Amino acid sequence: MLLQGKKLLITGVLTPQSLAYGIAEHALAQGADILLTGFGRAKSLTDRSAKRLKPGLEVLELDVTNPAHFTALTESLRQRWDRVDGVLHSIAYAPEDALGGNFLNTPWESVQTAFRISAFSLKELAVACLPLMTKGGSIVTLDFDNRMAWPIYDWMGVCKAALESTVRYLARDLGPKGIRVNALAAGPLATIAAKGIPGFKALEQGWGKQAPLGWSAKDSHDMVARTACALLSDWLPSTTGEMVHVDGGYHAVGAPPVELEDAAAEFPTNASKPAAE
Repeated sequence: MLLQGKKLLITGVLTPQSLAYGIAEHALAQGADILLTGFGRAKSLTDRSAKRLKPGLEVLELDVTNPAHFTALTESLRQRWDRVDGVLHSIAYAPEDALGGNFLNTPWESVQTAFRISAFSLKELAVACLPLMTKGGSIVTLDFDNRMAWPIYDWMGVCKAALESTVRYLARDLGPKGIRVNALAAGPLATIAAKGIPGFKALEQGWGKQAPLGWSAKDSHDMVARTACALLSDWLPSTTGEMVHVDGGYHAVGAPPVELEDAAAEFPTNASKPAAE
């Protein structure tokens, strides 16, 4: 199996609709031993999902805005395992006033919250797990490609761009320790988190028209989960600092395909005209 014997820490599991849930499910099927994290009132959702994934599956407390929780996480992992082979970072949040076309009016306090949770937490999580990644391993973060500005995404887009840069710097510093760090940039997916983004529906509907392989926000979770498991495995030993796209090819195409008839009407040929001398 792809992840036989691997010990993986997986964050971000809330409900079975969570992308992290699908990754955890695939990881278990591929032979991994996993632990989840959760915090606050939402931890009850993670606890329920953990029972559904595997009886007795543990959920460790981790609030990424609390530095003491990272110290406690290191100790909790040390008590349970002799090492960590892989980490999934699936954590992001932005206050409502940082999304939905409010870019110019968002206060620093909201930006600070979004940045700390969505980008800085990757560095903190990597540092917390580092003492147990003694045999190398893989860290994967879930991303949404932000090399360009998107409608409605606003300061979360800025935070995701920072996340992508953090991946590169972590890859630089952790590579000598045999630890790979990569981002997985998925297309829009129907998750609990997506419901909190104003205008998500419009983005989702247009995606499949441009993606050469097509795209379904409801049916593409499995493809993303499988790619995440491949990144967490030993099968990509020289891939680090990378943004791996699982988006149906959307990122590679500048615009949706133009229908041939429409193109012919807009750009008529000159076949009927005599050739110029």
